[in-house]
Amino acid sequence: MQARLYHLHDEAGTTALGAALARVLIPGLCLHLNGTLGAGKTALTRAILHAAGHTGRVKSPTYNLVEIYPLQLEGETISLFHFDLYRMQNPEEFMEAGFREHFDGHNICIVEWPEKGEPLLPAADLNLALTLAGDGREVKLAALSVQGHQCLARLKFAPNL
Repeated sequence: MQARLYHLHDEAGTTALGAALARVLIPGLCLHLNGTLGAGKTALTRAILHAAGHTGRVKSPTYNLVEIYPLQLEGETISLFHFDLYRMQNPEEFMEAGFREHFDGHNICIVEWPEKGEPLLPAADLNLALTLAGDGREVKLAALSVQGHQCLARLKFAPNL
């Protein structure tokens, strides 16, 4: 497993990491975002989406469970599915909602609170663990698949020190 650890001092650091991640997205990628409430999962997703070209509002899918964003990536239109499984009571709800069909090797799926969907949630290509650290946060990125390793190898990011 390949991993990187970054300390982000402020919101600008989160935005910069999101922009760097947007540059390495590939169709079919699945990202799991782990962290407590307020750790920055939705802020990071918002930064990824805006850097990938989405110009509209990015809201937390806490109540809807999923928000869908069309993006242009590598010359084609793909869908980025932003899941928030916080309100799920058991993994079967993930299956009953029909969410698994979106993990099709073409869409990009970002999942907040992935532990709520395990073991039925498809495995992550990249796992991002966000923790609060002083005034900022730490983010550990771990590549868990060939696609995840490709993304991490291409990721160019140096947080402001």
